[in-house]
Amino acid sequence: MIARYSRPEMDKLWSDENRYLLWTRIEVAVCRALASRGRIPREAFETIEKRARVNPERVAEIEARVHHDVNAYLDALAEEVGPASRYVHLGMTSSDVLDTCFALQLRDATDLILEQLCAVLDALKRRALEHRNTVTVGRTHGVFAEPTTFGLKLLYAYAEMNRHYERLSDARDQIAVGQVSGAVGTFAHLEPEIEAEAMEELGLEAEPISTQVIPRDRHAQLFSAMAQTASSIERFAVEIRHLARTEVREVQEHFGSEQKGSSAMPHKRNPWRFETLTGLARLMRGYAASAMENTALWHERDISNSSVERVIGPDATTALHFMLHRLAGLIDKLKIFPERMRENLDSARGLVFSGTVLLALARHGLTRQDAYRLVQSHAMATWDEGGHLYDRLSADSEVTDVLSSAELSACFDLEQHLGQVDTIFQRVFEENV
Repeated sequence: MIARYSRPEMDKLWSDENRYLLWTRIEVAVCRALASRGRIPREAFETIEKRARVNPERVAEIEARVHHDVNAYLDALAEEVGPASRYVHLGMTSSDVLDTCFALQLRDATDLILEQLCAVLDALKRRALEHRNTVTVGRTHGVFAEPTTFGLKLLYAYAEMNRHYERLSDARDQIAVGQVSGAVGTFAHLEPEIEAEAMEELGLEAEPISTQVIPRDRHAQLFSAMAQTASSIERFAVEIRHLARTEVREVQEHFGSEQKGSSAMPHKRNPWRFETLTGLARLMRGYAASAMENTALWHERDISNSSVERVIGPDATTALHFMLHRLAGLIDKLKIFPERMRENLDSARGLVFSGTVLLALARHGLTRQDAYRLVQSHAMATWDEGGHLYDRLSADSEVTDVLSSAELSACFDLEQHLGQVDTIFQRVFEENV
């Protein structure tokens, strides 16, 4: 499924071609800063800027012999640039290139993710407004609780995803830092001003203090924010999967005219796309755990993080981008059955209003404990024996001695539960809607 998902921008971002292009941008940016200070002959820099490029296949051929990716790249670059290549990579270490490149890739990948998250927010807002007043039953512990609206279910998802937009935006800024600080981060061979000028050209901030690497807490923050986003996607997916169950059937995942739900049972319409989102959320949490494991490196640097990041960088960003793309489409095309929602609510036979009756009795003179006992006895009888809670309560003198017929009827009025829905929408959207 993920293997069949392709977005040209994300694919290109993590390609070998783009990685070497970014390495070259970094090397040229440093050379430009050196040339501006007379540390590289102007003619040599012009040659470097004009001819700096590599063939990924040639890099792979060299790496198969030297077993070092950056050295293989530099050898391939030297073949293209010629004698002026002696000024390339002066005073730098491999991580100056690798970590700065990874920062650029993660920054740009996060921008693509944020763009897709905006599509999810747009879909949630539109459908939440559409179903703002679509009455349904709220559930706690999987059991009927009190009335709510389906719009509110979509609204809480909107608010949650909006918080993730803020988290990812912050993590994006935290990861957008590069370095050109040398073998142990002391600027022994290149002064900080060179780094600052190169980072400005690349659109990155300079890491204030590095060792040989950019500290991995920055990466852990980003991957954790992505995992949190995925977990909220899963939360919504689980809600929809429950509501799509046959005995509930308040919603249905879009089902195409030629789609087939089962190889054995022609009647099936499974919420399989939402199930996919649940599975991928588990994967995303694993990526976040791996990123956190990368935080503790030996001394100034070891290479244990490298193999992990070569996997989780492209995989996690692509997976989350896919999840958001899928979620936006699922929300947009989700079939919603208001009549079935009302039917399920009515099947509770008034039990969802038990709390309102409890409060009314307490306000009119009973202790809360006596009111609870009284309402619960009729609620349990309604559960076990049938009938409607209102009918049982209206036939009990303990109730009617406290509440008039009109007061008891008012307890079963939906408006009492849903009168603040518009206020909640205004609080979330921070505008009149």
